[in-house]
Amino acid sequence: MTFMADEPDLQTAAAQFDRSTVTEAETAAEDERKQVLSRFPLEEWATMPLSRYALGQPAPSADGPTYCRLMEFGTPNLGSIKGGSAAKHIMYHHNSGEWRLAAPLRGMEPQEAWEKLREQFVQAFEAVGTGDFDAVDDLEVLRFGPALVTKSLATYFPEHFLPIYAAEHLRRFITLLGGSAHTDAPAWHSNRHLLELVRSCPEFDGWSGQQVMRFLYLRFDPRPRQNTIWKIAPGERGRLWEECRDGAVIRVGWDELGDLGQYQSDTELKQALDARWPRSSGGSLTLARRLLAFRDLEPGDRIVANRGTDEVLATGTVSGSYRFEPDHVEYRHVVPVTWDVSHARKLPEPQHGWRSTFAKVDAALFARISASITAPGTHTAEPHTGDPVMLPEDVENVLEALGRKGQVILHGPPGTGKTRLALGAALALTGRADALSSPPEQRAAAQAEMLRAGRVHMVTFHPSYGYEDFVEGFKPDMNVTGPGLTLALTDGVFHTLCTQASARPDEEFLLIIDEINRGDLPRIFGELVTLLELDKRGLPLTLPVSRRTFSVPPNVRIIGTMNTADRSISHLDAAVRRRFAFLPVGPDPDVVSGTVGPLDLAQFFESLNTRITRHLDTDHQIGHAYLLRDGEPIATEEDLAAAFHHEVIPLLEDYCLGRADLLHRILGGLVDADTGRPALMSPQDLVAALASEFTSGTPGPDA
Repeated sequence: MTFMADEPDLQTAAAQFDRSTVTEAETAAEDERKQVLSRFPLEEWATMPLSRYALGQPAPSADGPTYCRLMEFGTPNLGSIKGGSAAKHIMYHHNSGEWRLAAPLRGMEPQEAWEKLREQFVQAFEAVGTGDFDAVDDLEVLRFGPALVTKSLATYFPEHFLPIYAAEHLRRFITLLGGSAHTDAPAWHSNRHLLELVRSCPEFDGWSGQQVMRFLYLRFDPRPRQNTIWKIAPGERGRLWEECRDGAVIRVGWDELGDLGQYQSDTELKQALDARWPRSSGGSLTLARRLLAFRDLEPGDRIVANRGTDEVLATGTVSGSYRFEPDHVEYRHVVPVTWDVSHARKLPEPQHGWRSTFAKVDAALFARISASITAPGTHTAEPHTGDPVMLPEDVENVLEALGRKGQVILHGPPGTGKTRLALGAALALTGRADALSSPPEQRAAAQAEMLRAGRVHMVTFHPSYGYEDFVEGFKPDMNVTGPGLTLALTDGVFHTLCTQASARPDEEFLLIIDEINRGDLPRIFGELVTLLELDKRGLPLTLPVSRRTFSVPPNVRIIGTMNTADRSISHLDAAVRRRFAFLPVGPDPDVVSGTVGPLDLAQFFESLNTRITRHLDTDHQIGHAYLLRDGEPIATEEDLAAAFHHEVIPLLEDYCLGRADLLHRILGGLVDADTGRPALMSPQDLVAALASEFTSGTPGPDA
């Protein structure tokens, strides 16, 4: 994570922190610690039965919650290890009836596996008790549950560990305090390192571990910011809204899946969905991803509760972590939420993507929803607070890759928004991140202004593009009149950008190369390929044409976009490929959440790409842009018919190279198996045919 420039330094922030605000939490944490020690005393670990340890026991334990349940869900003030799957507990009982075991335990019977795991827990406790902290690093099985093990050690030995358990967070805090973080160190090892750094800082003299933990997360939170805002329906037509509002929660169905924490991946959850609700096209991956996103919501994330497609019931701020309530009558998947019903309103236009339980909410729409009401029927935006703009995750990933490598290629199928992402990263790089959440016309204006300002150049490669266009070359001098042809030495786009960057070393300059794989890269870059490496920036090189000295300044960055349907990454020149980071940009079904008549767009989109992947490959999927109009999902039969017949089918015909049988396998009954020609039908009939061919009843949509 990059800390904002206006964030105070550690010494200043520590001096400003009021430790008395932690008193109540410290008391609660100590009460929770005593509860763990009372229910699971150290001396009883050596004989503790499996039934008292693992999540998902076939029958609830008469002794209260199991150790893993208490540590994950019953001791929030001791520090959180919530989120993700139950795999963090090393072994657990899955809803399918199977025992899921970490790699070193696989092949063992549950009791045998538990005895080995329990033995290593006991060895860890004994080692820490005698001060032999390095011995814990040698316990192989425990490395598969670093957060749980570190929390356990901090609970039983709070004088030796801080209540911080995530390895990535520990590494960030170590770096913040001037230490050197090791990526391969287990979390408990990093925890000890951080504690040593804290004890060496005079700013923390007299501070408790709870105070240190809460201060670091408050002022230097390393957790990735979730910029996606979710719309979540509280039951069909909002029928569970009063229960959710009064209980300060949001509930969703699919109860038959059991605790979502037992699923380690979207693929595993998709298999469970398909087993419970068989669907002709197997298109439940999007729903699986949304359910996992719901499970992994964190405090501070924002959501919108809706009724239908045009009514906001409230906006909410997530206040706790996901839980499964097996004893509740229905809708047992729960996330705590603090609701603000002052934002309840009817929207001027229906949101077609709101027909299903989950939908992403555009930041600009959320700003309008949560705007202050000034008069009946009118709204005004909330005043600007000066808070830093949180970047979308995809933009953050591009900027991180640029900082690490210097240049990046965004690759993926056509229509996935690679150029849009490149321009978005450029806006963020040049200080215009606010435009990322603006309406399309304002964002377009900001991009045009950015390109005119000169710090960002954009070019498109093609087969005729050469070194003389990119670096330098002799070209006709159009300012010379008279007979004959006069050639003049002309700087290419990259040479010009580097010259500007050299004159302004405190600013970053960016070159966006669209369709980078359509050019002959070794010929275009020439000898400059070597200078792209960050450790060779600034090195002088003599250009072969002009004999001038040239170097690539450290403040130059390059983003290329690459359509994988035209050429795969493997076809790029190896020397060029080594010098770029590669970020995939894939189809996003969430972007096309919506319906057209009986057709669920996202489900159709996902199912079509599943068939394309099966019969062609992932590089030839179609992007979500084909199902968007003016940045919004297609909403009419006519627009869908136009997109399908004029864009999607020609693209697929090109992919299939005239093979009617292959096109028929992808589009099914929409193509005549003998002629390979698409069936001719009205837009209304096409929508019904697409729904029949690619979708079936989605399990449990709530609008």
